[in-house]
Amino acid sequence: MAAEPASTPAPDEQPGLFIRLRGHLSLSRVQATLGIIAALLSIGGFLYAHFRPGKTVAADQGEIVAIVQEAKSGKPVGDATVELLTPKDALVTTVPSTGGEGRRQIKEGIYRLRVTHPRYATEVRQIQVVAGQTAEIRVRLAPRAAGTPLTPAERAVNEGVEGLKKIFR
Repeated sequence: MAAEPASTPAPDEQPGLFIRLRGHLSLSRVQATLGIIAALLSIGGFLYAHFRPGKTVAADQGEIVAIVQEAKSGKPVGDATVELLTPKDALVTTVPSTGGEGRRQIKEGIYRLRVTHPRYATEVRQIQVVAGQTAEIRVRLAPRAAGTPLTPAERAVNEGVEGLKKIFR
């Protein structure tokens, strides 16, 4: 009996680690495409969770929105210091404000909101924060009267601003 010659498998039938699909689509291309899709979904999920409308807050927290404007013109005062204090004037937090508006989530309760600025008179308001709700406070700052002494906090802010100006000159 004669021996049959060894046949070589067709290119599509060759064993190996890398699978080559019809149409020249390799496994590495599929993996790269799936990696890009996964990255885009991950970024999209983060953006949705961070910026989605109706974003929920903790059950015992509410939100304050402080809008600081000049009394005469109504223009926003962007460099004002907005502080939340207890009813006994203990500092709870400073609200970061950009463009004349500051937002902060805070535990439900009664607070004092103090807005200071070197060129304007200090304004203080009592506010109540209710869980799950937003308290919007509009503060219109009037120019400081000539010869009005600065409070210790205002003096410290002015000294800090002057120090920064010296550094960046």
